[in-house]
Amino acid sequence: MEQFRFIWQYIKRHKWQYIGGIVTLFILDFANLYIPKVTGIITDGLAAHTIDRDGVLRNIGIILGIGLTLAVGRFLWRYFIFGASRSIEHEIRDNMFAHLETLDVEYYNEHKTGDLMTRFTSDLNAVRMAIGPAVIAAFDAVVMTVMVIGQMMIYVNIKLTLIAIIPMIFIAFGELYYGKIMQKRFLERQEAVSELTDFVQESFSGVRVVKAFVRERSQIKEFAKANANAKNKNLRIAQMESIVIPLLDVVIGISSLTTLLYGGYLALAGEITIGRFVAFNQYITMLVWPMLACGEAINMFSQGGAGIRRIQEVFEEKPEIADREDVAKIDRIKGDIRLKHLTFIHRGHSEPTLKDISLDIKAGTTLAVIGRTGNGKSTLVNLLLHLYNTKPGMIFIDGRDINTIPLKTLRENIGYVPQDNFLFSDTLKSNIAFGTDNAEMDEIIKATKTACIHDNIIAFPDGYDTIVGERGVTLSGGQKQRSSIARALKKDAPILILDDALSAVDTDTEEKILKNLKENRRGKTTILIAHRISTIQNADLIVVLEDGEAKECGNHKELMELGGIYKDMFEKQQLEAAIGEKRAAFEAEGGILS
Repeated sequence: MEQFRFIWQYIKRHKWQYIGGIVTLFILDFANLYIPKVTGIITDGLAAHTIDRDGVLRNIGIILGIGLTLAVGRFLWRYFIFGASRSIEHEIRDNMFAHLETLDVEYYNEHKTGDLMTRFTSDLNAVRMAIGPAVIAAFDAVVMTVMVIGQMMIYVNIKLTLIAIIPMIFIAFGELYYGKIMQKRFLERQEAVSELTDFVQESFSGVRVVKAFVRERSQIKEFAKANANAKNKNLRIAQMESIVIPLLDVVIGISSLTTLLYGGYLALAGEITIGRFVAFNQYITMLVWPMLACGEAINMFSQGGAGIRRIQEVFEEKPEIADREDVAKIDRIKGDIRLKHLTFIHRGHSEPTLKDISLDIKAGTTLAVIGRTGNGKSTLVNLLLHLYNTKPGMIFIDGRDINTIPLKTLRENIGYVPQDNFLFSDTLKSNIAFGTDNAEMDEIIKATKTACIHDNIIAFPDGYDTIVGERGVTLSGGQKQRSSIARALKKDAPILILDDALSAVDTDTEEKILKNLKENRRGKTTILIAHRISTIQNADLIVVLEDGEAKECGNHKELMELGGIYKDMFEKQQLEAAIGEKRAAFEAEGGILS
């Protein structure tokens, strides 16, 4: 029932198309009834010599007229019903994509891309078949059967008709049972296809890792397992169809043979005319299609039901992060940030990732966050972007609780460079202008020069029109990072967050970018997250995270004088850098280090 209610809301919007298609079908089915009747009239007339040449031609003309009506009608019902089902498919796909865009990042942490892709393609196609061809088949099966049986009773013989419909009763009950089994098997098949799609997607995305670790054979074996599972689920469906469809043909054959024998007996006994016997056999032939159509309709409805259930699961997911009713109406943020006893626990974790962090960051401040891997640096960034919910009274932007700031306003006023430096498979120009509606080349070039990527871009054969590969794989790590920085700078936002965004660039380029940022970001808040102290040592305020707590806080000089975690990290990195320089110099002179 829930599945019906879900799809009914879409069907209602196209009710006139469905009504037009069904009315056309009804007219066609009604017109179809006259062909056997006219054939019978011609046969009886010729047998009794009661019809002349003009009469035959007139009846043939009627048959041709019916044929023309059928041709036009078949075009119209396809136009109406198939057109409506395609429109509904388009609307559901649009709505599903729009809904997925509203869901939280946690949803994507828990659901695989391949599974979602299968819902967009295979499942949605099954739904379209259920609300298009299946509707035609079901309507035809019911209406044509009722009309043909009625005509057989009225025009031919009641006893003969009753004998003909007995097998149909068994077929009807059998197909209902068949539909229940098939829906379960289709659901299993779709889940197997989702797993296969997800494996392929991950394998192709990670092909460089696969090759680097020489795991091609292992991946082929794993793919073979997933592929075999999908094949087995498909075979379960095929096995069921291979039993039911031939069995259906057998029942139809027995029915046709029985009625042919009994009808022949009635014709020989003189209870019906030869012409009516001929018409009856045509009616029996016409009943074969509804019986087959009924099986097809149940098959498609079963697939569609499984598809609707999986699509509904997506729509039933509700975002936990959304604008509250008391959100403030603001368009611009200055950049003041205050953290007040910030504590956060990830879903499914028992221990907090961040513990009791309090900071006051004035607009125009450059804040640096440093700490070992897994100490909550990126979590802090995600909280500032409101990608995760925090309790009220923990994060304030410009004196307002972050929960009362519209998500659109908050994120429009934050430039963000993530760790993974995701680039879309598009031109560099489009990637850099992605965060704004303005694609003015002057502003794009200004941003790329600040990020020290302009010279690299113009050296490419296609310059700013260079198409980067999927996720930016055609660029080096440093080029991807600098392109991401340029994209964030293009927004010219009051708050800029760089999450370990300089890890893939050399120290000289890093110094140039930091110098450019200092000039470009004057009076605006900048948050630098890094592992290298050289990246953040000139920041106005440095926070050292350890086990999710802000263990140390101050500028570079103050933290060095404190002699704690920061100083220890600085000295270790200095020592590593010195050893690296000596190694490079020694090897340059032809020496060999053991």
